Amino acid sequence: MEIIWVLMGLALATLFVYSYVRARRGDGIRQVAPGSPDAADPADYGFIRQEELDVRVPGPDPDLMDALANVQRTGHWQAASALLAGTPKDGERRWQRVQAFGGAAALELVERPGAGAQWLKAWRLEAEKDAGGAQVHAELLVQQAWRSSGGVGSQDHRIILEEARESARKAVLLAPGDPVPFITELAVARGLAYSEAEFDALWAKVIDVAPAHMGAHLAALHYWCGKWHGSREQADAFAHAAAARAPQGSLLAALPLFSVYENLPDVVLVSNFWESAVVTRAVEGALYAVHQARADDPMLAHVRHMLLVFLVNMERWAEAMEQVRHVDGCVGALPWTASQDPAEQYAVYRALAVAGYEANGGSPATLPH
Repeated sequence: MEIIWVLMGLALATLFVYSYVRARRGDGIRQVAPGSPDAADPADYGFIRQEELDVRVPGPDPDLMDALANVQRTGHWQAASALLAGTPKDGERRWQRVQAFGGAAALELVERPGAGAQWLKAWRLEAEKDAGGAQVHAELLVQQAWRSSGGVGSQDHRIILEEARESARKAVLLAPGDPVPFITELAVARGLAYSEAEFDALWAKVIDVAPAHMGAHLAALHYWCGKWHGSREQADAFAHAAAARAPQGSLLAALPLFSVYENLPDVVLVSNFWESAVVTRAVEGALYAVHQARADDPMLAHVRHMLLVFLVNMERWAEAMEQVRHVDGCVGALPWTASQDPAEQYAVYRALAVAGYEANGGSPATLPH
């Protein structure tokens, strides 16, 4: 009987938020009684309208946006090449920028099959030895594989991933010491179900050049997650081992939170799941990592986006609003990118955070700026 009541509660909460968001997607705003929970409006806090949220990146990167706008407007690849050439290979930002260029090319090809991403085709033809172009091409293939019409496990999916692996290995030769091609192959590893020995050999190469790379650890975690190859126990062990050896200020301390997310059941049937010790420890570890991290750490937005989901479900409204305050505007990160409409999914949780915050005495005046 308890399960039935939990499910009914979840359904009613979802219906409430869905109606709330839908009411603001039209031409006007639905009138509600002052002081009611439904009166909470994210716009009162200066948050970005849902239709203006950027689904391409997890956080602001003006240089990337300028270069991407340039290549898409002109069809010339030089701005993208120059940006990647000037991006240090020993940090997280290069990986994020390669992902963004590859994702943009993939979306263009979905929208205009055979005609999109001409700038990337020209890049590969005119500058075959350009390491940035090779890395973006490999990333494009990975994203195409996961978007392929045949679906995961299909012949098309496997063929594209095998091509991505070949491209990533060629990219390694063009940029020795750069972890990005290895990280790209980590995505291939989960799709092609590498054996543990094959994965360990690849992971050793990553650790050799970038032992504390958060993006690499996230990619490896996907492999160990039970959805793809390993088990929940293996994924948790990997995440906790990485967190334990994380250097001071590293966001690797937040990796167990991503492991919990990857292993979330499709439907949470236990009423106190969000107050469980496993969830609480993971959230506290991630909050600690956020407080210790550099303000300009490119992975900080990734952790804040993930925290938002957990903090809302835990009804820790003030802390949830703190994450919204920092990430609002860009939603190109998990967990939003796992849905068909990342902006809408994020907007639902933002609306919940605002409603819960105000129901407990919060207001735009009390939220720090």
